Amino acid sequence: MTSTSLPNREHLLQGSDMLVVYRAPVIPPKPAPGQPGTRSDFIPTEPELFIALLADGRFLAFNGHVDLGTGVRTALAQIVADELDVDVERVIMVLGHPFEVPNQGPTIASATIQISATPLRCAAAQARQYLLARAARRLDIPAQQLQVDDGVVAVVPGDASRALRYESLLVGERVALELDTEIPTKASRDYRVVGRSTPRVDIPAKASGEFVYVHDVRLPGMLHGRVVRPPYTGHDLGPFVGRSLIEADEASVRGLPGFVALVVKGDFVGVVAEREEQAALAARRLKVRWRPLPALPDLDDLETALRRQPAEHRPLLQQGDVDAALATASTVLERTYLWPYQLHGSIGPSCSVADYRDGYLTLHSGTQNPHSLRADIATLLAMDESRIEIRRHEAAGCYGRNCADDVGADAALLSSAVGRPVRVQLDRAQEHEWEPKGTAQLMDIRGGTDADGKLCAYDFVTRYPSNDAPTLALLLTGARQPSDVPFQMGDRTSVPPYRYPHLRVACDDVAPIVRASWLRGVSALPNCFAHESFIDELAERAGVDPVEYRLHYLEPRAQALVAAVAERANWFGRSSASAVGDGWSEGHGFAYGHYVHSRFPGFGAAYAAWAVTLQVHRESGRIRVLRLMVGQDAGLMVNPAGVRHQVHGNVIQTLSRTLKECVSFERGLPVSREWGGYPILRFDELPHIDLLLLDNADEAPLGVGESTSLPGAPAIAAALFDATGVRFREPPFTPERVRAALASAGSTVAA
Repeated sequence: MTSTSLPNREHLLQGSDMLVVYRAPVIPPKPAPGQPGTRSDFIPTEPELFIALLADGRFLAFNGHVDLGTGVRTALAQIVADELDVDVERVIMVLGHPFEVPNQGPTIASATIQISATPLRCAAAQARQYLLARAARRLDIPAQQLQVDDGVVAVVPGDASRALRYESLLVGERVALELDTEIPTKASRDYRVVGRSTPRVDIPAKASGEFVYVHDVRLPGMLHGRVVRPPYTGHDLGPFVGRSLIEADEASVRGLPGFVALVVKGDFVGVVAEREEQAALAARRLKVRWRPLPALPDLDDLETALRRQPAEHRPLLQQGDVDAALATASTVLERTYLWPYQLHGSIGPSCSVADYRDGYLTLHSGTQNPHSLRADIATLLAMDESRIEIRRHEAAGCYGRNCADDVGADAALLSSAVGRPVRVQLDRAQEHEWEPKGTAQLMDIRGGTDADGKLCAYDFVTRYPSNDAPTLALLLTGARQPSDVPFQMGDRTSVPPYRYPHLRVACDDVAPIVRASWLRGVSALPNCFAHESFIDELAERAGVDPVEYRLHYLEPRAQALVAAVAERANWFGRSSASAVGDGWSEGHGFAYGHYVHSRFPGFGAAYAAWAVTLQVHRESGRIRVLRLMVGQDAGLMVNPAGVRHQVHGNVIQTLSRTLKECVSFERGLPVSREWGGYPILRFDELPHIDLLLLDNADEAPLGVGESTSLPGAPAIAAALFDATGVRFREPPFTPERVRAALASAGSTVAA
């Protein structure tokens, strides 16, 4: 059923022959200090809908998160269908449109199924309870004696004479139920739709080419815009931000074909033309003069650059006496691990279409933060949020914060200047250079074991530079001033999963060096790399198999996953590391991770483990991953097929980030402008991936979007050590870095 046949908002709020579950208008909560969220003073006046049963028997279900290509639209529909006892085809999900859905914050932290689906599940259960009670009164039968099949309430299934359809119970009436989040929901043993692989509802239209991505949006009378960015590429902090433009010479482009307007405000420069190629030409031809750049931090030596930044030291956890324990430990290691700047690397550059007219703005966007974007646009254009409509479309994969919000603000500025719809699409260089990078991270560890090789103490400090990467046009125009207040997001999975008797964990919160924001795995991915690499080294020093060593110190649920993956991978029966001829050496590695997200101490998402077999060529430094055994425990899997898709994609991206991806800088500016300068994994480099998804249907569902990435880099690093005898502590493990590490360690170059 297409969205064009759905009732409008006014009908949903006032129409008859329907049932709705709602909650009263909610003032958007202010984000906690140092955490992402919506900074808005907008107070809605209309109730927030969660469920609507229409007169034709369809159900609309509303969720404030968006589908980033992960399949949550299908999974959420399964949850609703199961609680209502209807076929999933009868449920239509409405996602991410701020005037239509609850404000449940940005779509981040793998929290859609784990967190934001909960009130929706309750709303569906509440609707079913009400409808069943009404049917019981109509049929004069206790509700306990009734059964429901695809929205048909009956005494005996199949007896049409004693059956009522849900929608027949609402004829001539409007029923509005205020959301009750304490209402009982189904036990997992009663699920009929949840837990079963279900085809994704979005795939047919995508496969046929009918699906409308934001890049496909076309409006009558639409113009095209291009932006000209300042020379401080990829930087959003410093006195030069918003204050560097000297002149943009309109005369240099006024005579070009199709030229409509030059829009300048502060350091924001944009051109508008009748056609896209005309706008691109005008952006290239425009003569612009900028003030000289001051010296920027040198990022060639990334560790030194990170250590030089002022930091707010934030203790997180202290148990026992770490210093005393290390003073008496038999073995003490001090290690530093360094994670690089990386790109979100959206295959399609960000795009948006804005339509400003008569004091109202409609913005078509691929944002993952519709409510936040609306608030930003209101600030940018000095408009009331009630006059801004965000229409959310799917876009290229973002894996966190890319340029989707930036280009939306660009389009809004240009459309408001010319009074017509304007489409803006960034080019590849702009996307790569200006996206908020996945930030670099530095982890320092001191840890040790006693005389028996048992874990003794662990002292961990992680350093994470970032802020909230404000929407770029706000900074360029001066609508918002640059902020050096760091975000407190370096603490994800900062506490190791192993039982150290003495433990101290802290985070050094650092303002951004270059524009940075969250990328898949956030700080948990580098933190886990450090935790796992360190315990792998402790196991080797203790002379104990790394899996056996981990099992001694993990909690039972983690033990079960690690043991299952080891068994599936035949870990304890694996062959020894060895040379395999032609200069290649083979090794095996194992790692475990548990993604803990949100404000410290946070809450856990899925558990994951990797077993890796790879070969490394000592002379060239090339790595070829031969086999991957990846396991995950996500509790109840709403759609196992969707989980499998998510895990596969996450594994592939993690391989790419571990083996290839690193932003390059020159004089403090990012120079990774295209795929040649930022290579990613190719299809012919993919290994065989064996997935083990534990079936724990009695456990609560856990987020799966990011967890599987955590063990990837440390498992590969462990396999490299197994093959070469050299420890690798700084991804990506490119051929150049492998050769340098082997040479530094004095390894023999073997043919």
